[in-house]
Amino acid sequence: MPPTNRSFTARLERRLGDWARARLPFAARELAMFVLKQGWACLFGGLLLAAILITKAIWQPDWPLARYDALVIFALATQALFLWFKLETWEEARVILLFHLTGTAMELFKVSAGSWAYPEAGYLKLMGVPLFSGFMYASVGSYIARVIRIFDMRFAPYPPLWQTFLLAAAIYVNFFAHHFLPDIRLALFAATLLLYARTRISFRISSRYWWMPMPLAALLASFALWTAENIGTATGTWLYSGQHPQHWVSFAKLGSWYLLLYVAFVTVTLVSRSALDPATKSRSSILSR
Repeated sequence: MPPTNRSFTARLERRLGDWARARLPFAARELAMFVLKQGWACLFGGLLLAAILITKAIWQPDWPLARYDALVIFALATQALFLWFKLETWEEARVILLFHLTGTAMELFKVSAGSWAYPEAGYLKLMGVPLFSGFMYASVGSYIARVIRIFDMRFAPYPPLWQTFLLAAAIYVNFFAHHFLPDIRLALFAATLLLYARTRISFRISSRYWWMPMPLAALLASFALWTAENIGTATGTWLYSGQHPQHWVSFAKLGSWYLLLYVAFVTVTLVSRSALDPATKSRSSILSR
C-alpha cells in the first residue's frame, strides 16, 4: 500500500537536508539544497525528458509499439505513480489536468498551423499531435505546484486576481491570434513587469528564507524550459518549421516560455491560493461571496 500521507517524501527531503547540513558549509549547503529541491520539484518533467532521450537512443523502427505511443504510456504511468505515492495531491492533479488540456488545445492549433510538427508515426495521435505532448505542459504545471510546496513559497505583494486572470487570458489568446492579427507579445512582456515587478517570491531552502522578484524567477525558469526544449528538438521528437535537429531553438521561444509560465502559474492559483499574500486572499474571498 502507498503511504497515507506525505511522510515518505517528507522523510526523503529531510534526509537530503541532513546530509547536506552535516557535510557542507552554509553557502555551499544552501546552493546544494536549492539545486536538489529544484530537481525534486521538476521530477515529472525530468522523468519525461529522460524517457524522450532513452527511447530515442534504443527504439527500433520495427518494434510493434511506436515510440510516441510508448511515451504516452510512460507519462500516464508516471502520473498515476505520482498520485499513488502522494508526490502530488489530488488538488494539484486537477490544476495540472487543466493546464494539460489548455496545452493540448494549443498543440492542436500550432501543429495544424505549421508552427511545429511531430515527424514520427504513432497510433495515439490526434490531428498529428501525439497525446504525450499534453504531459509536457502538465510537467510545467506539476513543477509549479510542487515547487511552491517544497520551498514553502509566498508571493507578496500579489496583484489583484482579476488582473492576473486578464493578463493570462491575453497571453493565451495571443498564442493563437498572432497568426491572424498583430503580435502583441512586446506589450504582454511589459504588462508582466507592470503587474508583477513588486511581487517578491519568498522561499525557504533550509532554515532561512530568501526572496527573488517574480519576473526574474519566471525568466530563469523559462531558460530551463528552453534548454529542455532544445533536447526535445535535438532528438527529433518535435521540430519547428524549417528547423534541423542540430539547430538550436530560437531565443524567441524563450520569450514564449516566459509568457506561458504566467499562464501556468495563474492556472495554479485557480485552485490553490495559500501561497498568495493575505491581502489578495482577502480580496478573493470577498469576490467569491
